[in-house]
Amino acid sequence: MGNGMRLVSWNVNGIRACVGKGFMDFFHGIDADIFCIQESKMQEGQLTLDMPGYHQYWNYAEKKGYSGTAIFTKQKPISVRNGIGIEEHDHEGRVITLEFEKFFMVTVYTPNSQNELARLDYRMTWEDAFLAYLKKLEEEKPVIVCGDMNVAHKEIDLKNPKTNRKNAGFTDEEREKFSNLLKNGFIDTFRYFYPEQEEIYSWWSYRFKAREKNAGWRIDYFLVSECLKDALKDAKILTEIMGSDHCPVELEMEL
Repeated sequence: MGNGMRLVSWNVNGIRACVGKGFMDFFHGIDADIFCIQESKMQEGQLTLDMPGYHQYWNYAEKKGYSGTAIFTKQKPISVRNGIGIEEHDHEGRVITLEFEKFFMVTVYTPNSQNELARLDYRMTWEDAFLAYLKKLEEEKPVIVCGDMNVAHKEIDLKNPKTNRKNAGFTDEEREKFSNLLKNGFIDTFRYFYPEQEEIYSWWSYRFKAREKNAGWRIDYFLVSECLKDALKDAKILTEIMGSDHCPVELEMEL
């Protein structure tokens, strides 16, 4: 993987739809060492992606057309695991972990708390289990975790904080869990480089011309173990890339 490493994460909101909107052009153009997707919304055999030079790893939800993740990597990992090893949490294809020589690469599609916060209690259980999973990995080697974490951490991370305080993705409970992740030794890489940067978001509702008005939320992240701080080179949110209701996020490192 050379020393310079480019990592990309994108919630594609249905990989089949996204492929119809230019996904492969973006994929080949950005030439990432590791490229993670969330919300693939497909089952095995529904799509074959031609990616010479990459190994592909998929985790599908049992429910059709729902959730799902994948990682495409130039270097073959030492090991691959799907899920977090807890029955209750492993039916929706939400986590893939690749082990490399110097780090674990984890991609995650965090459960949405949904309308009326129908799934908030489940989400809280998930958050604790996922953090415990990351900390366990960290006992072996540093962790890089990316994906759609379905939370805007602070008011700076969404256009309309006041009106969204009781809504999924910006409840006090969800934000608290994200703060807890950072307190447990993970760095929010975009904020590490751009602590004051306003009005940069990674998701916009398809309704109300939200993207046109940039009424968005920053809910897609790259987090790294504290000990990788000196390896960080830059973090980007590629707001101009279309094809999903999310845009890709990127991390550059020298490992």
